[in-house]
Amino acid sequence: MTTETIAKIESFLKEIGERSEIDIDILNMVDIDDIDRKNAYESIYEMIEDKSGFDKEIIYYYRAIEYLSQYDNSLVDSLRIADQMGYELKNLNSELLASLLASENSRSEFGQLESEINDFFAELGEEEE
Repeated sequence: MTTETIAKIESFLKEIGERSEIDIDILNMVDIDDIDRKNAYESIYEMIEDKSGFDKEIIYYYRAIEYLSQYDNSLVDSLRIADQMGYELKNLNSELLASLLASENSRSEFGQLESEINDFFAELGEEEE
């Protein structure tokens, strides 16, 4: 891989990671040499997941309540996520529910970039040919 190609990839990953709704330091989560360019999104997603890059921690009661009231005021989604992850009701609190929901939202927001990521790497491959 050329220095120019690496610079393009780094710039692209930095740009998508800095988007306020994503807020993931992708450059520190992804090894550019290990990206499967034919399946770039999945490859990058797995690297981020392996390094817990999607995991968000919301601490302090007021921040947790604020997050839940903004994104899940009925608690349906956060309780569903907690149930799917095997949490028992006695172990739940607002900070945990907000953190689980924020992490799920982070994965979902990153998922919306699938086409953009795959298109970028497809175009990059065409440039190199």
